[in-house]
Amino acid sequence: MSQSIPSPREDENLKSLPKAAGTKKQASLPGKLVIKLGRFVWTTLWHVMMSQLAPRNQLGEYVRPSSQFRNFVGMEEGNLYPPATGRYSLVVGYGCPWAHRTLVTRSLKGLEDTLSVIIASPSPAEGGWVLDQQEEGCRTLAELYQLAQPGYTGRSTVPVLWDKQTKTIVNNESAEIIVMLNSQFNEFAQHPTLDLYPEELRQKIDEWNQKIYHSLNNGVYRCGFAQTQEAYIKACDQLFIVLDEIDAALKTSRYLCGDRITLADVRLFTTLFRFDIVYYGLFKCNRRRIQDYEYLGAYLRDLYQLPGVAATCDLESIKRDYYGNLFPLNPGGIIPSGPDLRNLLEPHGRDSVGKQPALQD
Repeated sequence: MSQSIPSPREDENLKSLPKAAGTKKQASLPGKLVIKLGRFVWTTLWHVMMSQLAPRNQLGEYVRPSSQFRNFVGMEEGNLYPPATGRYSLVVGYGCPWAHRTLVTRSLKGLEDTLSVIIASPSPAEGGWVLDQQEEGCRTLAELYQLAQPGYTGRSTVPVLWDKQTKTIVNNESAEIIVMLNSQFNEFAQHPTLDLYPEELRQKIDEWNQKIYHSLNNGVYRCGFAQTQEAYIKACDQLFIVLDEIDAALKTSRYLCGDRITLADVRLFTTLFRFDIVYYGLFKCNRRRIQDYEYLGAYLRDLYQLPGVAATCDLESIKRDYYGNLFPLNPGGIIPSGPDLRNLLEPHGRDSVGKQPALQD
């Protein structure tokens, strides 16, 4: 049976019939002009927001401002801040690696009953840190800074070593706070003999700290907050050169300075813990994960499994604070569901690293 061919009139009638379901015309991609305009507006706004979030130099490199409060707790005659139990508090944010250092040191030294903790959380709506509970009548960290120094115009950052007696900030530089926690509160510590900054290792500790701070602790931020491709590549290259160097050193040394944990390990740990969770993806440090390194991955597990350390690690706060609050890096605010941290509980096998094998008879 032959198939009939519609006449020209019939063909026109067919064209006028409603289209079948599923044949609706698809929306086209935005036009070239719309794309160019959108990109210009977003890039301009991004640079404005980044200039507030992360100060930069002329090369587009992130420049971290210096801490402003630099007093010390000590027994020296005339010191306004002598060691005491119950007098001082640590103001911290669980997501912040600099504040995390102080929590790890506090835990390792057993100072939980000596220094209380005040929790702050970042709030984009407030433009800074908000205290989970009011302290000294202050609702925000900025207000606490104003109480300590009326008219203060600098950045209000964590951690803070707060003196409840004089209602002021003793110090807001994490590197100095952990040195004080290690040595100035031993009469109250549960582990007073644990010395994380021993005299005989200080030169080596300081050398590691200097290298790790620039290229790794601050290096991940120099990657994530870079505002030019050149600045990013430079920071990323330096970051992974130092990671490779650390991995090589850990082949024959359990910790950075030998067979005992030091403040150099504490300062490195809080960055390593966040690396695969945040920096690998959000900060574009994605050449390699820490868990992919032969020795660094096991070293991270070793530190995580030390008594009291895991309790200072708040995965959900870290993801919320980075992915949820760094709008210029993650405009959608979507927080990833992973990763699974059970791998940090796997055996690390580093107990015998660096030790001489027993002589055979």
